Amino acid sequence: MFERVKRKHFAKKEEKRTHDKSDVFFSNGEKILKKKNKIDNELYIRNDVKRGLRNANGTGVVVGLTHIGEILGYEFDEKGNKIPSEGKLFYRGYNIEDLVNAALAEDRFGFEETTFLLLMGSLPSKKELETFTDIISQHRDLPMGFARDMILTAPSKNIMNKLARSVLALYSYDDNPDDTSVANVLRQSMTLIGYFPAIISYAYQAKSSYYDNKSLHLHPPIPELSTSENILRMLRPMGEYTDLEAKLLDISMMLHAEHGGGNNSTFTTHLISSTGTDTYSAIAAAVGSLKGPRHGGANIAVINMMTDIKSHVHDLGKTSVLDDYLVKILKGEANDKTGLIYGMGHAIYTKSDPRAKILKSMAKKLAEDKGLLDDFLLCDYIERRAPSLYAEVHGKETLMPANVDLYSGFVYDALDIPTDVATPLFATARLSGWCAHRIEEIVAGGKLMRPAFNSVQDHMDYIPLKERKTSYL
Repeated sequence: MFERVKRKHFAKKEEKRTHDKSDVFFSNGEKILKKKNKIDNELYIRNDVKRGLRNANGTGVVVGLTHIGEILGYEFDEKGNKIPSEGKLFYRGYNIEDLVNAALAEDRFGFEETTFLLLMGSLPSKKELETFTDIISQHRDLPMGFARDMILTAPSKNIMNKLARSVLALYSYDDNPDDTSVANVLRQSMTLIGYFPAIISYAYQAKSSYYDNKSLHLHPPIPELSTSENILRMLRPMGEYTDLEAKLLDISMMLHAEHGGGNNSTFTTHLISSTGTDTYSAIAAAVGSLKGPRHGGANIAVINMMTDIKSHVHDLGKTSVLDDYLVKILKGEANDKTGLIYGMGHAIYTKSDPRAKILKSMAKKLAEDKGLLDDFLLCDYIERRAPSLYAEVHGKETLMPANVDLYSGFVYDALDIPTDVATPLFATARLSGWCAHRIEEIVAGGKLMRPAFNSVQDHMDYIPLKERKTSYL
């Protein structure tokens, strides 16, 4: 008995010693690694490196061609200088405004039609759209046991993490997962498009039950409903929603479905697909890209910023007080102290973001319907006032249009969509574009992507083990 207690005592002592040693290793390792991996900015200039795959004038480095999406935010004069212009967005050559306006005029859901256009390359006939939608509807329900085994029994604090893991797991449920023929990839794409609403909804329910101690509400998808209707139904405790809510979410998904081949997650899809890997690996990688807050977290940042503003400016009608707080945000003294007013400005659009313009008009209707006009007017005020306040703070004027995240953040909040689900919802919409770009890479790419990195590390003489100094402990 004494020996057992003694062994246990020494085991705990050894565990603590190992833990302390690990802490020292990681702490010193961080300091050393920051030094060893630092690269002087001058070296990037000397090696003509396009950091962030961007040219000196801020435009993206052209690495491919595409039929799928086109973004117009500026023009060039005869000297090659950028000339600001009104923003335009095209899906397969069709103006996104025309696609949205047609769905609104006919009072129907448009996301499924948009998905057909992106994947298939042309607008569908009524019969083609019915067949396409029916195929996706057959995959609203996840495979037998998947929700229980892959989602509910292993919940994640982060829905994007669970989404990526679920996509990879679906490989095991596919009888032909590695076939990269266009027909098979199209089948896999439509299957994933059908599955995503259930995955993100169940992942949220599992997370909120396991980590937030909330009641577990599981509503099975209804195949006959649209993508946006199923999402609202499965996310909400009682499964209720209005037609206006579903239609507005549908429009938001149309606007997020595609944004050219150069955004990080779509480029990731091209990059990974160029290796010849399977669809599940490629889409999981795209999800991982979008999970990064620099790419997919802007709408969450808008929601959090609006919450912060309302908590500090109690009378939003007093514009002088609101201006003072916005100036604090710009100076990095308030909100998350980054100095950014989220939802303003864009890497490509200069005068306007067409998606923001479309969403703004619908968001106002939702605000009026839900009694949230003050919140909508706050977004509108920030859109109008932020550029001049930026000029006052930084001493220079810059074009700073409202981007889609300013109003999509408001819409998600007004729809009572949990903040945890904002980026997964973005992924559910963008999946249509990812799959279209994957097929395009398979058909037209045909070459493994392999960019170059120049080494700036000096060559070193080998040092025998017994002569080396300790650095990390």
